[in-house]
Amino acid sequence: MITMTYDEFVAEMKKQNVPIEDVTFECPHCKTLQSGNDLIAAGVGRDFDAVKEYLGFACIGRWSKDKGCDWSLGGLLRIHELEVVTDNGKHHPRFLLKSA
Repeated sequence: MITMTYDEFVAEMKKQNVPIEDVTFECPHCKTLQSGNDLIAAGVGRDFDAVKEYLGFACIGRWSKDKGCDWSLGGLLRIHELEVVTDNGKHHPRFLLKSA
């Protein structure tokens, strides 16, 4: 399991050198690469603020039958490889960051 602080997570996202909407994550189940803009295009929400809670947590396939699967990190099976630890010590599962 890869663990990192929230600040380290933000720094890793910035390494992709793209707008936040284009930061890419990989679903741990189906390996589909996806970004905030992909979620917006799939109709999950009209802007980044509306989709950010799903980004890196739920696969785009929950909303799009053409891409991905229906995996989410909110279930009992823990196949994710990354957890972000916030200042209060809570661990938040996330999809791995991947460059597209």
